[in-house]
Amino acid sequence: MCTTCGCSTGAHATLTDPATGRILHLERPDGQVPRQEPADPSPAPPSAPAERHARAHGTTVPLEQAVLAANDRLAERNRRWLATRHILALNLVSSPGAGKTTLLERTLRELGDGLPIGVVEGDQETLFDSERIRATGCRAVQVNTGTGCHLDAEMLARALGQLNPPRHSLVMIENVGNLVCPALFDLGEAAKVAILSVTEGADKPLKYPHMFRAARLMILNKLDLLPYVDFDVAACIAYARRVNPDIDVLSLSATRGDGLAAWYRWLQARLARV
Repeated sequence: MCTTCGCSTGAHATLTDPATGRILHLERPDGQVPRQEPADPSPAPPSAPAERHARAHGTTVPLEQAVLAANDRLAERNRRWLATRHILALNLVSSPGAGKTTLLERTLRELGDGLPIGVVEGDQETLFDSERIRATGCRAVQVNTGTGCHLDAEMLARALGQLNPPRHSLVMIENVGNLVCPALFDLGEAAKVAILSVTEGADKPLKYPHMFRAARLMILNKLDLLPYVDFDVAACIAYARRVNPDIDVLSLSATRGDGLAAWYRWLQARLARV
């Protein structure tokens, strides 16, 4: 996770309003300016053999546990805030180029008139994706993570404070393109939706099991490219269910429109539960 990849913990993330290009105040949904959560108390001093092992091999695991524990506390706060307002939040995760933004654009254009939808866009840099989202008429807030390779619960809290989604609405979170760290960081969302394109290889669920184990739904995107790539759909689905027997699977083409009706039914079913 980010204790080893060099990613920051959110201190250098910025929020931008794509409509104005203005850097936004970093406020939580409750109106408070966020502060860094204190880390968990340090463990007892290690014994001499353990200390030598730590010096030789690093101390990644205790630090990772402290970072994730602090994030999980903030995620539960986000989850309560969303629940009291009957807001469904979905965390879209994938590798870069799998088609998250294209799927979002089409979903917003086809469902946006009858359903209030807000979008939180996560990228290391640029406003490109949030500008595409805003062109659909949907409200979007951009989170640029700088050197960070994922969104965390603190970043989402700040974004929700600016997005201010109405009650009984849908919030779509487009995470930074990465199949590793976003799997570990709970944002307070109702479900992770893992998007995998047929250009990536059918073995991705086995190569990145944490992501597909954490996801409630796997979307196989870019079906229109199947005639041109070597991709075994049945094998990919079997691999995904090997690591997560309960995962839902949908196959679609966000550009051509194949399978979108099933995606919209899945969304409506989740909204009905909220």
